[in-house]
Amino acid sequence: MSRTYKATGINLKSMPLGEADKLVTILTPEFGLIRAVAPGARKQNSKLGGRSGLFVVNELLLAKGRSLDKITQAETLESYPGLSKDLSKLAASQYLAELVLCHALSDQPQEQLYALLNEHLRRLEQLPNASGAQSASSSVLAHLSHGVFHLLALAGVAPQVQICCITQHSLIPDFTDPDWRVGFSVEAGGTVSLTGRDSGIQALPRPVITKGGTVTQTISQDYTDTQTPPPPRLNSKLDATELSVLQHLAEADLPQANRVSASQAGDKSLVDPVHTVWVKVERILRDYAQYHFGRSIRSAALVDALSIPNF
Repeated sequence: MSRTYKATGINLKSMPLGEADKLVTILTPEFGLIRAVAPGARKQNSKLGGRSGLFVVNELLLAKGRSLDKITQAETLESYPGLSKDLSKLAASQYLAELVLCHALSDQPQEQLYALLNEHLRRLEQLPNASGAQSASSSVLAHLSHGVFHLLALAGVAPQVQICCITQHSLIPDFTDPDWRVGFSVEAGGTVSLTGRDSGIQALPRPVITKGGTVTQTISQDYTDTQTPPPPRLNSKLDATELSVLQHLAEADLPQANRVSASQAGDKSLVDPVHTVWVKVERILRDYAQYHFGRSIRSAALVDALSIPNF
């Protein structure tokens, strides 16, 4: 069996190893996550120095090792230099990379995850320069939120935003009522109708068990007063624009908060500023992702610092 193999991968993380090496975590479509040593990458004239940088895509030749593989050759196919030139874009990219590291698998193909990450990194890099700091921050937050939702969907844990998680009724944003709100519960798995949450009735499947202890079928059961669980804790309340934006995040193209509201709201004065909408949407998705993956997103602190003004 050959001790060497080829792979195409994007660098998601690197750290010093020994006196001059780097330990690089690479996402490949063929083999999933790979942790490999880039020998001598920290030396001044090393050929692997730039090729082991963050978000560089390489065609690799690797040698298998007992615990860690070693990069013997690397040819750069693509890089995202625009990300490192803009701190907000770089922070958002690192945020997405952390989410990928949360659920990417090793020794298994990860074609969809690889393609999805590269697509959203490309979109972030290609964002036009905005005239104002807040406008630029809003654009980055919007693309970040879009990428986060797509990564959650690919992992199979995207929040439910089209229907109430309790009543299973469709949720349609009401732009005519400035006081209209819907809840969002991380524990419940997404959006919650405020009336459904307070009703104290939840339809759940109830197993029918025979004397032998086997489940033969399930039927719907409405909880009685003595069986009713406490209503899910709400992490936030969303207005019509915020919910509408969340409901469009599953689409391939990024929804624009101002366009969504303008096309559906009769009175533009009811619409929150676009920046505030995206800050809130990102925070909701962040809390949801951290809850489901069981770890904090460290890059989020820098995203917060660059969100002007802070929410």
